Amino acid sequence: MSHDFSGYTAQELQSLIDAATKALKEKLESERREYLRQMSELASKAGVRFQIVEDLSKGVGAPSTRRGAKVPAKYQNPHNPAEKWSGRGVKPRWLQALLAQGHDIKEFEIRA
Repeated sequence: MSHDFSGYTAQELQSLIDAATKALKEKLESERREYLRQMSELASKAGVRFQIVEDLSKGVGAPSTRRGAKVPAKYQNPHNPAEKWSGRGVKPRWLQALLAQGHDIKEFEIRA
């Protein structure tokens, strides 16, 4: 399947790309829905509840819109107030060092 696009303007080529991208997305989504329908039908015939099919058809498991959302800081370095930690992820070095010295993490909580 070879096409000669040399006669097209850049604008025309971009329009073709946009239209093809849209058509591809619609085609893939249509195929996905059909596969989910088939899996659900097979699971129903077998008398089993296929949770993943139900979740996928409802959109459960879709990427979270909250990903990367900022979380307020819960802990603060007493020696450098600019250093704060939300309590998520790896403990910062300043906190690890203070905890290793025998301090309790509650000492560094930010009180409102």
